[in-house]
Amino acid sequence: MDLSVIIVNYNVRHFLEQCLLSVERALEAVNGEIIVVDNASRDDSVAMVRARFGERVRLLANADNPGFSRANNQGIALARGRHILLLNPDTLVAPDTFRICLDFMDAHPEAGALGVQMIDGHGHFLPESKRALPTPAVSFYKIFGLASLFPRSHRFGQYHLSYLDKDQDHEIEILSGAFMWLRKETLDKIGLLDETFFMYGEDIDLSYRVLLGGYKNYYLARTRILHYKGESTKKGSLNYVRVFYQAMIIFAEKHFGGRRKQVFIAAIRLAVYFRALLAILRRLAQRLSFPLLEGGLIYATMYGIQAYWEHYVKYIEGGAYPAALTQVYMPVYTLIFVGLLWLAGAYRRPFRLQPLVLAPVGGFIAIATGTYMFP
Repeated sequence: MDLSVIIVNYNVRHFLEQCLLSVERALEAVNGEIIVVDNASRDDSVAMVRARFGERVRLLANADNPGFSRANNQGIALARGRHILLLNPDTLVAPDTFRICLDFMDAHPEAGALGVQMIDGHGHFLPESKRALPTPAVSFYKIFGLASLFPRSHRFGQYHLSYLDKDQDHEIEILSGAFMWLRKETLDKIGLLDETFFMYGEDIDLSYRVLLGGYKNYYLARTRILHYKGESTKKGSLNYVRVFYQAMIIFAEKHFGGRRKQVFIAAIRLAVYFRALLAILRRLAQRLSFPLLEGGLIYATMYGIQAYWEHYVKYIEGGAYPAALTQVYMPVYTLIFVGLLWLAGAYRRPFRLQPLVLAPVGGFIAIATGTYMFP
């Protein structure tokens, strides 16, 4: 048997179904098998696989969630193919993807593993399709934005190898765990996935061990897969950042030594705090942007009316309103209106008309009452 496709699933039933359909079609050109390891999903994924695919898929249903690495190792233990493909359930493969990868591996005996070009659900290239080893320097450039500022730089663009043509095949260092094709003999030599990595980082560790084992890793641009990035892992949250960087610390403690390890771990911990601060500031900006904008418009409107009335109605022949009007009273009026809009729920979703009516009426009453009590 040429290929064993191993898919670890956790609560992505609908993506898994579509993934399996695409895998079955791609296996028409390759002698292979499908193994699904389910990590105690609660969305009836197991029932769907049994009902829809039956004996065409070898299913292992775990009673709990042992983690991504452990589940993949369970699948590898069942595999009969001379090649192993670790595939995310939120992916779709092209009909010729397996044939192209198999032909490449047979033609390149020095290759221990390969990955392919990945695009997201909007058709955009995913830069994690090709990566370099995350050394302290490479990680620093990525964490603090230098990689994004200078993507064509051979120094700063190493993390995603962004200076390499994405439409050409390349020898690279790190593959993505979303699609990781390995020779079975390579795994027999270097060992299975390190189960210390519960989620994230295991692909970096395994890719690096392939290189240490004397093999090469390749990025193939001649075939593509669709990866609905984040559906199986919910990336982007602060918790994801914490778990991912913790995995990077495990990697550093395993493969780096001395001062290099200390610098890497210090940079990672600083990155966690930096990303947490950015997340807090982003959330504050999202919550305060509309109130601040509305407050500015309210103040600008009052200021414009005051200026017009001052110059063209009340003080045509000279004079002006007291400075306290624009420096004290108008800011207070603005705060009253915006505060009442906030309390009435005008900035909550979904949008409702009622707060936009109640808040101005309440503001008028509050200002009128204050003016009457404190003339």
